[in-house]
Amino acid sequence: MTRQTSQARDRGIPEATVARLPVYLRALNGLAERGIATVSSEDLAASAGVNSAKLRKDLSHLGSYGTRGVGYDVDYLIYQISRELGLTQDWAVAIVGVGNLGRALANYGGFASRGFRIASLLDADPEVVGDRIAGLTVEHIDKLESVIRERDVSIVVIATPATSAQEVCERVTRAGITSILNFAPVVLTVPDGVDVRKVDLSIELQILAFHEQRKAVGAAGGPGGSAQVGPGIGPGAGNEWAEAVEA
Repeated sequence: MTRQTSQARDRGIPEATVARLPVYLRALNGLAERGIATVSSEDLAASAGVNSAKLRKDLSHLGSYGTRGVGYDVDYLIYQISRELGLTQDWAVAIVGVGNLGRALANYGGFASRGFRIASLLDADPEVVGDRIAGLTVEHIDKLESVIRERDVSIVVIATPATSAQEVCERVTRAGITSILNFAPVVLTVPDGVDVRKVDLSIELQILAFHEQRKAVGAAGGPGGSAQVGPGIGPGAGNEWAEAVEA
C-alpha cells in the first residue's frame, strides 16, 4: 500500500473501499480503451464484479456522484481514482530478490503506465549480480540502503526466499521505507506505520482447489445425496482454510 492510500484511510475512506478502487480503475481503463465516454453505475459495477449500491457508496468517498440519467464521466473518474491512489505521481520501486518471480516482475511492462517505475533490482547471489534485466543491472544487496536513499525509493517489493525476507524487511524499514509488497511465503513483522501487502499465490490456488472440490462433491452427491470428502477436508481443516482466507 502506498502512502497515498494510507492517507485515504486516514481521511476516513474505508480500507475495503481503498481495496476496490484499483478494480474500478481497471474496469474504467477498459472502457476508455473501447472509446466509451460515460458509464452508468450499474454497468461499471457489473464490470468490476460488485453491486451498484456498493460502487456508488465507494465513489461517494471521492466526492464523485455521477449525473442522473448520464452516469459517470469515464476519463474524469479515472483521474479521480488515480489521484486518490497516488498514481498521478512517479513512484520509484526496488525489487529485492531476482529469481524467476523477480525477473518476471521486472519485465512486466504495465507498471510504468500505472505510475510505478522500477528503479533498482537487488540480489545476494553473485551469479545474478551484474545481469541486465529490463534495462537495469542487478545490484548486490549490500547496496540496498544507499539505493533507497539515492534513488528516492518509495516502495520495496520483496521476492526473496522466506528465510531472508524478514531480514530484508528490517533493513528497508530502517532505511525509511513504509510500503512493502511481499511475495515471500512468510508473514513479516513490521513497525507501526509500515504498510505491507502480501501476495501468496499458493494460498490463492489452495482456496480455488477448495472451491473446486466443494463443487465436485456437490455434483457427485446431488440433492439429498452424499459423497466421500477427499483428503484435506476433515476435522480441523476448516480452521486451516479460515486462517488462509483471513491471511
